[in-house]
Amino acid sequence: MQGQRLHAWCSDITGGVRLALQVTPNARKSQVIGPQEDVLKVRLQAQPIEGKANEALIRYLAELLDVPRSRIVITHGHTNKRKIVEVQDASLTADAVIRSLLALVA
Repeated sequence: MQGQRLHAWCSDITGGVRLALQVTPNARKSQVIGPQEDVLKVRLQAQPIEGKANEALIRYLAELLDVPRSRIVITHGHTNKRKIVEVQDASLTADAVIRSLLALVA
């Protein structure tokens, strides 16, 4: 159970994984910063205007996790820096996602 608390920002759901993210727009480049408390911090190169940052987040996660953009949904936090994102892909597990995203930490 310790590992589950350690990575509270990523959990298995039916048919995929759920991510708790804290997004910082207007960065020089898009990158995964790393876990902090109960979220994974991500910087995005996009502006937080008219949903551009949300679109960029979906594109960036799709690229990192190698899933179609249509499989990624922001379920909470559309206008907030803290977001809950669900990735619907039965081949993904929380452990695999944690490993692949933490391998990218700047």
